[in-house]
Amino acid sequence: MGQLQMPDEVFNWIKAFFDGHSHCTLYSGEVSAYADIQASVIQGSGLGPVAYIVTAADLRPKHHGNFLIKFADDIYMIVLAENSRTCIVELAHIDDWAEKNNLWLNCAKMKEIIPSEWKERTGSTTSTSLRWN
Repeated sequence: MGQLQMPDEVFNWIKAFFDGHSHCTLYSGEVSAYADIQASVIQGSGLGPVAYIVTAADLRPKHHGNFLIKFADDIYMIVLAENSRTCIVELAHIDDWAEKNNLWLNCAKMKEIIPSEWKERTGSTTSTSLRWN
């Protein structure tokens, strides 16, 4: 946000909005202890989606022919079969970007998707799409 041209009072309001937030969870009638939110995007807030869009604006794929689709707080990485050798480098690039932006990859949500039509047509399983948030 600091790289955008905006009036100081708007920047200061946004900064104040993100400072000092905490979170607790209500489950089965029990409330957890509060934990400080360290991320630059507060999920569920009115400003969260806009903050993510601004934050993710500079994230681009490293290799020509690969694609990143960004939606809400998810990113879909699409790697064509001819670029399958670039998957690890692309993931490392995104992981570095996330770390620099105080975000993290949730590896438990990563999925490899091989379209069945692709496999049936080519016999290949090297077309890869990964999802994380």
